[in-house]
Amino acid sequence: MSVDEERRQVELVVDRLAVEHAGVPRHTVEQIVHDVHAAFGVGVVRDFVPLLVERSAKRKIAALTSF
Repeated sequence: MSVDEERRQVELVVDRLAVEHAGVPRHTVEQIVHDVHAAFGVGVVRDFVPLLVERSAKRKIAALTSF
């Protein structure tokens, strides 16, 4: 996966999670997704990074809304 494709996929993750968690401000979703994505910056194999980012970000966002 190219760097540009990975970035595009991560932005799609933002879009999906923003819709799925409409009660959370979009900028919060973006921040969480981008923070999680940054944590995967050192990996060599990039093909599954967007999926891993989505799963991790989804858990973090769910934790925000589970009060």
